[in-house]
Amino acid sequence: MKILALDTTSDFGSIALVDGAELIEQVALHQPDGFAHAIFQEIEALLPRHGLTIHDIDIFASASGPGSFTGVRVGLTAVKGLAEATARKVVAVSNLQALAWFGTRPLRATLIDARRSEIYGAVYNDDLRIVLPEVVQKFDAWMQALPEGDLEIVTQGFDPAGAAVPVVHAPRELAHAIGVIAAGKTAVDPIEIDANYVRRSDAELFWKDS
Repeated sequence: MKILALDTTSDFGSIALVDGAELIEQVALHQPDGFAHAIFQEIEALLPRHGLTIHDIDIFASASGPGSFTGVRVGLTAVKGLAEATARKVVAVSNLQALAWFGTRPLRATLIDARRSEIYGAVYNDDLRIVLPEVVQKFDAWMQALPEGDLEIVTQGFDPAGAAVPVVHAPRELAHAIGVIAAGKTAVDPIEIDANYVRRSDAELFWKDS
């Protein structure tokens, strides 16, 4: 089962071509100005290198966030469009779950810098099933709520200073993990997936509080 997976949720994105659990190729992308103008060019370059066309892809997958609000939308819109054009289905994967894929311990506390002195955090087990739900919270408060047990922190681009548990620094490229996780999920019609923002955008917060 061939899966094309995308992550456009930060400046450092990636595309991966996965066959089941096997990585065929992962491409790192760095687009500080956004991925909307580049993502399809990268896909068009990737597939022919492996003798494939877009119609050979069985499932399309994308990171659903949390992350850049615009970046999340770019990735989800891309896979929705590709799936609709090829009559395929899609899978949306949380970035926090993708981080857990890089862990090794029974409990994996994953976190991403949410700015405003906050983090996005969650806890998954070694089956990548949710143990504590995804939240946006102050780092210290989140640490105090972590469960006891054989636990590690898995993070990307955040320094959990003072953490009393092992810390795993995941790579910037998450598309491979997203593709492998997607292979174990039930794919759905493109209209059924949505962004996983965890918190509202600045525009929504301003409107709500004004």
